[in-house]
Amino acid sequence: MRRPIAAVALVVLALTATSMAPVAFAIPDAQPAGTVAAPPDGPAQAWLVADLDSGKVLGSRDPNGSHAPASTIKPLLAMVVLDHLNPNSFARANKSHTQVECSCVGLVPGQAYTTTQLLSGLLMVSGNDAANMLADMLGGQRAAVAAMNAKAQSLGARSTRASSPSGLDGPGWETVTTPYDLALIYRQALEYPLIAQIFRSPTAPFPGKTLDAQNELLTRYPGDFAGKTGYTDLARKTLVTAAQRNGRRLLVVLMYGTGDLYGQAINLFDWGFGQAA
Repeated sequence: MRRPIAAVALVVLALTATSMAPVAFAIPDAQPAGTVAAPPDGPAQAWLVADLDSGKVLGSRDPNGSHAPASTIKPLLAMVVLDHLNPNSFARANKSHTQVECSCVGLVPGQAYTTTQLLSGLLMVSGNDAANMLADMLGGQRAAVAAMNAKAQSLGARSTRASSPSGLDGPGWETVTTPYDLALIYRQALEYPLIAQIFRSPTAPFPGKTLDAQNELLTRYPGDFAGKTGYTDLARKTLVTAAQRNGRRLLVVLMYGTGDLYGQAINLFDWGFGQAA
């Protein structure tokens, strides 16, 4: 189901005009001295931990700092796909979809894939080949990227600029965003039932194989229900993840990191769940 670029452009304009008003996160200027323990720092140079439901940012470091997100931008593409394509629609892969720097889900030219299968490959194993094919189903990479940027703007993620559907970077086409913007993007992405289902699934069927989720916190941290990692030379390590405990849902965003970002996320979750609701 490939749509021409012109048709997708019209959809992008309609999306910008009709999207719900953006729901902002509230970043406190500072905590009164001595009121709460400082949030634990870690190897990511920019991060935040926020309450998904109230929208309160509990702690942060450089939340508006601009960095490359690598594959953590992929849920933005997933939302655009579900805004325009039926989850049960399908198309056949071709060689151009596989001509991309991996990580890849392993598309086979000539094989038919449903939108849902491609989204699973996109979000669970960070398939850049799946991103290419989904972009093609939207009318091509230029149309898909334009729709991603329109979606980001409609959500209030005004410091976000996508330049590829996968989050890969290249000379003159770097993707940039901020921890705050990624929090907005994931907060909305988790409102899509299919995206939420894919994120919380440890495995998923795929033609010729079974996919295993790359998000290690699904098994390492009780209550984790979503997560996406990323890495490029420009972005370094990135991670966005969400967890629930006692009816509270927290989101952690980590950007421009090295070392164990999972460990930093666990420390921030533990700290955040220890704060008053």
